[in-house]
Amino acid sequence: MIELKDVYKTYPNGVLAVNGISIKIRQGEFVYVVGPSGAGKSTFIKMMYREEKPSKGAILINGMDLAKIKNSKVPLLRRGIGVVFQDYKLLPTLTVYENIAFALEVIEENPKTIKKRVMEVLDLVKLKHKARFLPTELSGGEQQRVSIARSIVNNPKVVIADEPTGNLDPDTTWEIMEIFKEINDRGTTIVMATHNKDIVNNLKRRVIAIEGGKVVRDQARGVYGYES
Repeated sequence: MIELKDVYKTYPNGVLAVNGISIKIRQGEFVYVVGPSGAGKSTFIKMMYREEKPSKGAILINGMDLAKIKNSKVPLLRRGIGVVFQDYKLLPTLTVYENIAFALEVIEENPKTIKKRVMEVLDLVKLKHKARFLPTELSGGEQQRVSIARSIVNNPKVVIADEPTGNLDPDTTWEIMEIFKEINDRGTTIVMATHNKDIVNNLKRRVIAIEGGKVVRDQARGVYGYES
């Protein structure tokens, strides 16, 4: 499903952020990406949805090599990948419903299909009753739930989450993790970068630890392994 083959990323300023990573992630896995600040986690995550391109090596997702695809093919790639950010990235002038529907409108999906699918994902994240609210009328946890709903409305095979609970209080964090768990239980692959020790240690899944741009640990049902 996801495979990185001897991947390197060097930035123009000479910083080597990813240093020869090779891993495979199978369809349906739930993987945490952990490590100290500046370890290369963010670059690793951004390369998976083609925000960054590798300097060397191959990244294969859904049968596409992200190192080789043209920029014009990136939107096609991203139809099969949902992305959830720490800061939500919702469009402030659109309602909850419109924010989610937008992801389907840009690919010219049938209006009836859009309505049905948007209401399905709103039901999953328990926000049907706030479909007409604006993002500013929601709590941080509710905004993140909208972001998650938007990320899965296309039925992607993979969801990439970059510190999705970083701005949330502990109770809300666990509510969000229950949603991710349910999405994963339905067969979607989840790759999540996190600094949250409690999540990793209590909701045990595969852990990939990155330090100095290298994978230094890869454990099934692993632990966080760093001081908070």
